[in-house]
Amino acid sequence: ALKFLPNRQILPEGLSSPFIEYLNPRSTLAPPFPSPLAARLLSIDGITAVFYGPDFITITKAADANWAHVKPEVFSLITEVVNSGERIVSTSEKDASTAGQNKGLPDSLAYNEKDSEVVGMIKELLETRIRPAIQDDGGDVDFCGFENGKVLLKLRGACRTCDSSTVTLRNGIESMLMHYIEEVQGVTQVVDEAELTSNEEFERFEEKLRERKGMSAATN
Repeated sequence: ALKFLPNRQILPEGLSSPFIEYLNPRSTLAPPFPSPLAARLLSIDGITAVFYGPDFITITKAADANWAHVKPEVFSLITEVVNSGERIVSTSEKDASTAGQNKGLPDSLAYNEKDSEVVGMIKELLETRIRPAIQDDGGDVDFCGFENGKVLLKLRGACRTCDSSTVTLRNGIESMLMHYIEEVQGVTQVVDEAELTSNEEFERFEEKLRERKGMSAATN
């Protein structure tokens, strides 16, 4: 994945979530936050995900795609939108008129008075010590729960697909949480259904490409 810094605010004002992630073309059109830029980026061959942070954009490619081929087009599209002043994320009037709809999903690390003391400490560490480092790498982290001593986390953006994501969880996040909070016994990475579906679609696509390359090599 590559992180781009357009030198302007990416997320809409009033958004409670610290990020928006698009894993397929359909998500770029669906409310509450359609994004014409994300739609165009995902139409580039080899691009599999678009992630918007507060002031950065992270682009993820398929394993067999070459950055030398796709980066120029990605950079050109982002530059074009930034220079034109076009809104990167849109909010339809219908969605904006719905109470709370235009604020997106709440930040999973936000304070909640219903949280236990342990969950409160976990969120505090994630917010102050771990999230800044992950955002520097073009990603983010979602807190999904604390069950039977295990902290359930979902990595977003660049950190979600990088080869070292497991190392990031085990050696970075897990070790810090276990060091400060004795109730924490480990960290488990959560993968949602949409992500699994997206990965399966690209695996099938890559398999077709390999078959075509094999047929071409056999012909030659």
